[in-house]
Amino acid sequence: MRVSREVPVGLIPHPNELDRKRIERALISRKHYRYVSPSVTPVKAGYLIESPCCSRNIENDGGQIDVALFHYDVESGIWKLFFKNHARGNWKFYSIFHRLASAIDELNTDPERLFWQ
Repeated sequence: MRVSREVPVGLIPHPNELDRKRIERALISRKHYRYVSPSVTPVKAGYLIESPCCSRNIENDGGQIDVALFHYDVESGIWKLFFKNHARGNWKFYSIFHRLASAIDELNTDPERLFWQ
């Protein structure tokens, strides 16, 4: 899956600035890597979460890494959450959610340590 940073203009529900800020504020409650400042970038039909890699597990220089991708499916009205497989350089499907808040909660708790590495 390729993430397009070009956001179309028109009657689409996501991305929007209200939800982008909502995600950004909610990330303060995450369980892992609380000392870094992640960024939330609008992408086509969703939001890309990036963060500095302080553990040096993925990026030796501590640079920005992809953490998660929220994708809104307009037809079904569901949210899809993806994590980055850094070894292969691709996005992997994690789960679906009926509410954005539930997807954010899952990202924040990260029970399997797939997102915040």
